[in-house]
Amino acid sequence: MQTSENIVRTINHRNKKSFFKKLVAQKELVLITLPFLILLIVFNYVPLWGWLMAFQDYKPVLGIQHSAWVGLQNFREIFTDPDFYHALRNTLGISILKFIFGFLTAITLAVLINEVRSKKYKKVVQTISYLPHFVSWVVAANIVYNVLSADGGIVNTILVNLHIVKHGIGFMGIPKAFWFIMMGSDVWKEVGWNSIIYLSAMTAIDSELYEAASIDGAGRLKKIFSITLPSIVPTIKILMILSIGSLLSVGFEQTYLLSNPSVIDYSQTLELYVYNYGIPLGRISFATAAGIFNSVVALILVTSFNRLSKMIDGESAF
Repeated sequence: MQTSENIVRTINHRNKKSFFKKLVAQKELVLITLPFLILLIVFNYVPLWGWLMAFQDYKPVLGIQHSAWVGLQNFREIFTDPDFYHALRNTLGISILKFIFGFLTAITLAVLINEVRSKKYKKVVQTISYLPHFVSWVVAANIVYNVLSADGGIVNTILVNLHIVKHGIGFMGIPKAFWFIMMGSDVWKEVGWNSIIYLSAMTAIDSELYEAASIDGAGRLKKIFSITLPSIVPTIKILMILSIGSLLSVGFEQTYLLSNPSVIDYSQTLELYVYNYGIPLGRISFATAAGIFNSVVALILVTSFNRLSKMIDGESAF
């Protein structure tokens, strides 16, 4: 008679065999994914070795193996640095604005495009809204500066011609306007691209639901709020969970290119904080510790919101 340990071993052995059988049966798919898996390991997991620098007084000349170990000293210094909390405030402020308006505009655009009946017009609108995503932030930042310029900028030209203001306003030099400039430029650049997944989810909605609603006398607005939006709620939840992880990442390129000395009190984000300590000041260990804080908090936020979503209605991203 088999003991419980033997039974468990037998089950584990069978599971291993079935796992390898599945891999062999799907060898074409395995070969396709293998290059991407290698890239993921090389560029995402191998660099984690560098996290050791956060616990050292790292010197490039000595390398990781010979640099002095300082334990949690870098982390203690971070949490006692007023500039860190200043950067954290700016990061959260910009990220929350991007998060809220980014989701609302992407969903709204997707709904509006979905309601368009002309296929040609729909393609034109989609193409125009997608194009800014493929523009680099170097070009996009230059466009933002020109649009908001106090001397001949489109916004100021309109305001002056409408007699709302007498002279052009230097928006890029107003500290309290920086968060909204970051949010607005990001929405303009990414709204079309972010709406793609919502549009895909809308195409999967059963057309019979709309036909039944039409028979009952429902108008377009009623259909949107009763059928379209409720049908894409699972997609919205999953994307929200995945986006939560980027709350402490506002985009280094965008911040670096749009920032200037006159708005530094509102533009110093965690990414610029890490950059300034790591590159100009050469404090690599300190910058690495700040980067680890960013990554750990992002991981905690994603897993927490994912678990919360699963507890509430069973929907989760993973």
